Amino acid sequence: MSTNKIIFQNAFLIYGLIVVYFLLMKLFGLDNVSELRFLNFLFVFWGVNRAIKMNINHNAGSYFNNFYAGFGSSVIGVGLTIVGLIIYVGFMDPNFITVLENSSFWGKELSLQMVVFALAIEGIASSVMCSFIVMQYYKSYKSSKVMV
Repeated sequence: MSTNKIIFQNAFLIYGLIVVYFLLMKLFGLDNVSELRFLNFLFVFWGVNRAIKMNINHNAGSYFNNFYAGFGSSVIGVGLTIVGLIIYVGFMDPNFITVLENSSFWGKELSLQMVVFALAIEGIASSVMCSFIVMQYYKSYKSSKVMV
């Protein structure tokens, strides 16, 4: 399996998990609990771990190739999530920005552009951190030791 296929497979998995998680939060009325939104980091971390393990097993790539697989998966997954947020706020629930404004993390007078920019920066930073942390664990592993 090519590295790009691994990246896109795990990116869509990250995106799907985050979307389902947020829809469940909305369904149970927990969308106004800001702290629960930080759990999406676990989905990103899991997707990065899965992408790197798959790349090690299928391609036995170098450190940088495996880092690229994890980073690419998380950046694309986060990017798709941001696009999903734009669609959600634009067409389904324009008042979601006020939910973000009422949380202690964002502040007042938010625009969708500000939220998208902040999420993009946070997403890229967390992608780098997750990929680096996971690669520190796997850098000495060989393909026969890693179970997907």
